[in-house]
Amino acid sequence: MKIRVVSKRKEIETLDEGERVIHLAFRPSNKDIFDLVKRCKNVEVIQIPSSYRKTVSKSIEMFLEMEGIRLIEGDVWGHRKDINEYYSISPSVNERIKELKSEGMADEEIARKIEREGKLNKDILLYILDKQ
Repeated sequence: MKIRVVSKRKEIETLDEGERVIHLAFRPSNKDIFDLVKRCKNVEVIQIPSSYRKTVSKSIEMFLEMEGIRLIEGDVWGHRKDINEYYSISPSVNERIKELKSEGMADEEIARKIEREGKLNKDILLYILDKQ
C-alpha cells in the first residue's frame, strides 16, 4: 500500500484525483481539507501528525465523518519526499496481518502487536485490516 505524502498546500492542486490515502505533513486549515476532498473524490484516509490533529476543528471532523473519510494520526517515519512522493508500506506487513489473522487474533490485537513491531501506528493498521 502507498500513502501519498503532501508536504505543502500548493501540492493539493496537483494531486492525482484517484488518491485514497494521503498524509498531510503540514498543519492543514479547513480550506486545505475541503480542497483536498474536492480534488480527490476517492480519498478514504487523511493522516496527519498527532501534534496537528489537535488543531483540526470539530466542523471538519464532522464533514469528514459525513463523507466517510477517516482522519487519523500518524507519521511517515524516515520518508524522504525529495526521493519519492509516496510512502510505501511493506508487503511484509500484509503478510504478518494474514499470519496473525490465521491464528484467530482480533483486529485490535493485531494492530497493537504490529504497531509494537514496526513503525506504523494503530489507526493506519486498522485501516489496512478493514481493507483485507
